[in-house]
Amino acid sequence: MTKATKKVTLFGLILMIFTSVFGFGNAPVAFYRMGYGAIIWYILAALFFFIPYALMMAEYGSTFKHESGGMYTWMEKSVGPKYAFIGTFMWYTSYIIWMVNVSTKVFITLSTTYSGSDHTNYWSLFGLDSTQTIGLLAILFIIIVTFFAARGLDKITKITSVGGIAVTFLNVVLIVVSLIILVFNKGQVAQPIEGMKSFIDSPNPGFNSPLAIISFLVFAIFAYGGLEAVGGLVDKTENAEKNFPKGVILSAIIISIGYALTILLWGVSTNWDSVLSGNNVNLGNITYVLMNNLGFELGRAINLSTDTALAIGHAFARFTGLSMFLAYLGAFFTLIYSPLKTIIEGTPKGLWPEKMVRENDKGMPAFAMWIQCVIVVVILALVSFGGKDAQSFYNVLTLMVNVSMTIPYLFLTGAFPAFKQKTDIDHSINIFKTKTQYMVSTIVVMAVIGFANIFTIIEPLFREGGPVWGDTLWQIAGPVLFSLIALLLFNRYEKRKKD
Repeated sequence: MTKATKKVTLFGLILMIFTSVFGFGNAPVAFYRMGYGAIIWYILAALFFFIPYALMMAEYGSTFKHESGGMYTWMEKSVGPKYAFIGTFMWYTSYIIWMVNVSTKVFITLSTTYSGSDHTNYWSLFGLDSTQTIGLLAILFIIIVTFFAARGLDKITKITSVGGIAVTFLNVVLIVVSLIILVFNKGQVAQPIEGMKSFIDSPNPGFNSPLAIISFLVFAIFAYGGLEAVGGLVDKTENAEKNFPKGVILSAIIISIGYALTILLWGVSTNWDSVLSGNNVNLGNITYVLMNNLGFELGRAINLSTDTALAIGHAFARFTGLSMFLAYLGAFFTLIYSPLKTIIEGTPKGLWPEKMVRENDKGMPAFAMWIQCVIVVVILALVSFGGKDAQSFYNVLTLMVNVSMTIPYLFLTGAFPAFKQKTDIDHSINIFKTKTQYMVSTIVVMAVIGFANIFTIIEPLFREGGPVWGDTLWQIAGPVLFSLIALLLFNRYEKRKKD
């Protein structure tokens, strides 16, 4: 007699969704871009993206619970193999852009851990400027990680789980320290709240135009990433048809409140104009700048000397830098092979050249990993040697990640009406009970993601200092190029099948 599998309770489901989605680094970026004005966009993203999209993933996950292949299977069974492959390929390539971004940020964590603040702006090797130096170091980093990961040395992910726990602990530090500062400063916050205006306008001069403000929506959508994994929880949930929608809605409320609270708390210790307006602050180091300032303001609030307050600030930044370094390293050693193996194993074998699917004696697709490494190196070289300063460099990398990571959501959402209309598959978990419900939800989610990406892509063309074509082209280049590669691979596969 087999032992019954224990089901996840409503509380357990909410906890699992929260830990999968909520990211400590999202609120610092939001505060830097929009100040308190970010809160409304996070709420809108929860209402019009998070809730309907998570419920769609729940239906997919429940229906295809016994199928391997993940999102490829979901879309292939709903629409067809070509659509599924392009969507899955876009999902995979979003991790290539993630690797480009994070391989540069790793050195900010190391600089901060060593110095107590980010000094990468002053780094120079072989006469290169700081951006080019970071690009060169990032290239070396990706080569070294690929070398070791291809030999099966992924056990480092277990060691660096400590980093994930430490990053989670940073939320507690932020809440406790901010409350102490608030009490000792008699309720006075560093970033003033001047009525509703503070929750609409941004203190960031780069986010004063309507177009720039609307383009921030892609950051809010990105903050709710990781929802594909939620689909696999449906059949593990107690009384799923009733509890899962309830769990998703409650999670959305809790995560939205969590983001709103942390954005507000950054305003307790940080005055935007005094701390964040300088050229030394960018999207790569914003978290460490804010944590350093949090420690400094704690020291000032409890009347310690300036030197002691500075030392506390450096200690806070060092702890954050080390935590993020371990978390990044662990994520890198997993994501350098996991998405690649997923797409190779989850799609028809004939789609890939034989060398790409071949695994070494460690069970790693080594040849494919080195091809991936070359692609990352080329993108790193082009972006870092493109003549940008640090602010522009990390800005374009972050925008590239946000756009590339959210495009697969369009494919999954776009396939949902076809999935619902399939009568030959199991719809035992039926959250969207009428055609109106699922069509309206699909249109709303696709409109939110679509408009967010369009406004993000075109925003650089309407900046006060004149159009920045490079930022727009970089955001378009990846999705367009990778879509063409996906089409070429699939057309080659179809031609070989006919022959």
